[in-house]
Amino acid sequence: MPAFTSREQAVSVFSQLFEILLEDGAFRAIIRDEALSVRFVHTKPDFELHVDADGVRVDGPPAPTTLAIKMSCDTADALWTGRLLMPIAVATGKIRIKGSVARVIEFVPLLRPAFDRYPALAAAAGVTTAA
Repeated sequence: MPAFTSREQAVSVFSQLFEILLEDGAFRAIIRDEALSVRFVHTKPDFELHVDADGVRVDGPPAPTTLAIKMSCDTADALWTGRLLMPIAVATGKIRIKGSVARVIEFVPLLRPAFDRYPALAAAAGVTTAA
């Protein structure tokens, strides 16, 4: 059974997750100062999130980004709940990344607070997380 029952549910959870991160002044400053921008391409259900210092945008025309990260919503759920580690997901092709490896290494540790917040956001939205 998929973790997300609808596109709207997935968009809501993932956009909230990154909006919470951007509320942190230190996170926003690093994103701004390092000129980091990330396009998350989610599938099943399909949508894109564009995250940069200016905020989180859903879909819309593609914008130039520093990194592009593509994964299914089920993979994203497994990643954010800690059931799947980023290096394993990349090595097995569950996550595909376009952009500088150095930028990825720089970006991933910034996401640590999201791992703490995701389970509660997902549960509140009725996401069915696999055990």
